[in-house]
Parts: sequence; structure tokens; C-alpha cells
Amino acid sequence: PPVRSAQERKRDTLQRLAQDIDAWVATAGASGDSPCLAPFSFLWEGTTLLIAAPATGVTGRNLLANGQVRLGLGSTRDVVLITGTAEPILPRDLPEALADTFAIKTGFDPRHNADSYRYFRITPQRIRAWREENELAGRDVMRDGAWLVED
Repeated sequence: PPVRSAQERKRDTLQRLAQDIDAWVATAGASGDSPCLAPFSFLWEGTTLLIAAPATGVTGRNLLANGQVRLGLGSTRDVVLITGTAEPILPRDLPEALADTFAIKTGFDPRHNADSYRYFRITPQRIRAWREENELAGRDVMRDGAWLVED
């Protein structure tokens, strides 16, 4: 397929964030130990992503230790790769309407396990999007938390 413009890549990325339910989430411990790659459901909030994980699981421990995260959406022929930082949120501290929206979209309500789960709000710092080799050049659509093109 022909190379998409930067505006098309951004639009496609935003559509995927709004419509997709699941992503691969990669984390590591504070010193780079305990690498982990696991699937999680997410909610796109318009500028951030929201996931929920057991606080004592590897992903939760890693996010609590250093807050660094990478998410992968799509297939190998339509990739969105997000690098960001995660902020933990106790279930009781998340606004009820947002928790309801998360539960409806993902089919999972962490509030039923409020003692063991944490929400994590992920702020993207870098987003790359590409489909084929011909889109590798210019695959950055966000850098340093700022979109590289306007709508």
C-alpha cells in the first residue's frame, strides 16, 4: 500500500486508540530486571491510556517501581508502538464515571478486586505508527509528549 501521510497516521492511531480494547504492555523493574510482556485491556481517555493490573503482579510491581512502560497495538503489518510513563491510581481514587467507562469497554471491573488492583494512567511520550517497510521513515507521530502534526 502507498505510504500514509503524517496526518493519516495520526488519525489512524487515534482511531485505533479509541476502538481497540487490548494492547501488549512491556515493563521492567527499577534496575531493568524482571522484564515482562503481558496483554492488558485499556481505555483511551483522549490524551492518556488507562489499564488495571494486580499491584503485586510483575507488571504492577514494575510500574510501581519505575513507571516506565511500552505498549504495542495492532498486528505486525499495522503497528502502533507507545512509550510512556505510568501513574498508579487506587480504585477508590478513580472517578466513578471513568471506572464505569473502563469496565464497560474492557469487560472487566477492577473495583471488584480493589484491595489487590491498581489502575495505571499512562501518558504517552513517544508514539510510532507504521504498516509496512515503506512507512518506517517518518513513523514517529508523537515525540516528547507532543503530536508532530496538527489535525
